[in-house]
Amino acid sequence: MREQLQAVLDTAKKEILSTNEPSRLEEIRVQYFGKKGELTQILRGMGKLSAEERPVIGSFANEVREELEALYEKRKDELEEEQLQAQIDEELLDVTLDKRTQRIGHRHPLLKTKEELEDLFVEMGFTVVDGPEIDSVENNFDALNSPKNHPSRDLSDTFYIDAETLLRTQTSTMQIRAMNELGAPLRIVSSGRVFRYDDVDDTHSPMFHQFEGLVVDKGISLANLIETINIFVKELFGEDMQVRYRPHYFPFTEPSTEVDVTCLVCRGEGCPACNNTGWSMELLGAGVVHPNVLRNCGIDPDVYSGFAFGMGIDRIAMVKYGIKDIRLLFENDARFLGQF
Repeated sequence: MREQLQAVLDTAKKEILSTNEPSRLEEIRVQYFGKKGELTQILRGMGKLSAEERPVIGSFANEVREELEALYEKRKDELEEEQLQAQIDEELLDVTLDKRTQRIGHRHPLLKTKEELEDLFVEMGFTVVDGPEIDSVENNFDALNSPKNHPSRDLSDTFYIDAETLLRTQTSTMQIRAMNELGAPLRIVSSGRVFRYDDVDDTHSPMFHQFEGLVVDKGISLANLIETINIFVKELFGEDMQVRYRPHYFPFTEPSTEVDVTCLVCRGEGCPACNNTGWSMELLGAGVVHPNVLRNCGIDPDVYSGFAFGMGIDRIAMVKYGIKDIRLLFENDARFLGQF
């Protein structure tokens, strides 16, 4: 048995010293020291030895185990040190690099505006919901009480995938989805890209961003809508901003209104930026949810009422930052974006 122990000692030492992989070192440990390891199996045969041989072989076996375990721990530490040093060398930072040459990016003005709008309405108790940009004609037009002959349904105004599917022309599709899925009462906002067949100019783009809100509950009126919009405008643009409501027509709200705010340049005094009117461009459209829309989503209009509003995030950003041309928001010109 002494010869067996000596052979294990010699073989294990060579393998431990020659390995360069931590995983292989672990395999060697199991091979010799594990429950079914070679050294363990030899020691289990100690019972067959005579009373005189047992203490002698036992002492030698302990020496073998201690020597191999010490060698294993030493090699393990060496491999861990080598691995750490290799990682340090690979991840070495050049502290002499001139940090002033590094240009740090920042949020795009559109994204900053979107996040600011969402944060503002979350503070007012709204929940943010999201949905697909490709949606059904049902959600985009039919459920929103859009007449069959409405111009926006034409192929010349809307990007159709097929007869039943299209690129959404408005984020109002999320109002339909939310009412169908969540029912009433409801208080949600949604934002995202929408698509319309528009010629590109300084205020129009075939792809732009909308932000919409919807409240459905018992006793909701036009007064609730006006107060919500007034709070929103003053929080976003400042307490001195004035709001103007003009009657309008939308198939999904009745009554409906368009909302203007005072010019951000002159604050209502009149200047070239607002053509001396004192008012900025139209900010958003809104109104009391049409009973047909509630009915289409399984909500009883005799019990519940609501209001909805929608605005172009691009237009909000243009008003907020004094941008005159919507194309600047999509051209990725670093000279322009660097201003924000």
